[in-house]
Amino acid sequence: MDAPTGWQSWRALVIQLIAILVILVALVIWLQLAPLTATELTTLAPAALWGYTLQHLQLTLLAAVIVLGIAVPLGVLLTRNRFRLLNGPVLALANIGQAAPSIGLLVLLAFWLGFGFWPAVIALVLYGVLPVLRNTMVGLQHVDQRLVEAGRGMGMTATAVLFKVELPLAVPIMLAGIRTALVLLVGTAALAAFVNGGGLGILITTGVQLNLPTVLITGSLLVALLALLVDWAGRVVEHLCRPKGL
Repeated sequence: MDAPTGWQSWRALVIQLIAILVILVALVIWLQLAPLTATELTTLAPAALWGYTLQHLQLTLLAAVIVLGIAVPLGVLLTRNRFRLLNGPVLALANIGQAAPSIGLLVLLAFWLGFGFWPAVIALVLYGVLPVLRNTMVGLQHVDQRLVEAGRGMGMTATAVLFKVELPLAVPIMLAGIRTALVLLVGTAALAAFVNGGGLGILITTGVQLNLPTVLITGSLLVALLALLVDWAGRVVEHLCRPKGL
């Protein structure tokens, strides 16, 4: 039964990637055929679109790296016996970051730290910590304790058990949280344009402010396609990193 299931997973991934590419090609063809004004031609020039996309990726990936650097070690720490009493307060703080309206969080940080790239990154980090932190904790908490005890019984240290037993078994749940956070970050990064943080959100705000539907649709579709592409890449990593037998 494992082989068909694996094939079905890869087939779904291939279909998702083909769908993304088809929509992207359709968007390019539409832009080539659409009667664009001088402003739209300038805004939607290939070099401009590529620049906005790179800015968006920089925002997303930098925030994601910081989120991983904070949430994964913290999630591991909070599953250790001596730190479990801190689970409630830490998760409550992480919940505040995601429960707060993203645009409100961005604007408040911009007024506090100044407008630009870094306030947008900090807001994204606050918004993306919870899924990774929660899934890291849940993944480690769901590891069969008999396997942990068996490792300790073989003479392994607590650190060795963590890296050789607990983390490998928690990988599927952890990766699901990371993928969720990445998709959230891609979508939320579109709001960085409101605080002069760059990214594809500039196309959306420009389309709204100047009443340019073509620019607005293009920006929205590119953000959606980028989120779908990130989700696809996350699913591929999940599939490749899943421990054998799971």
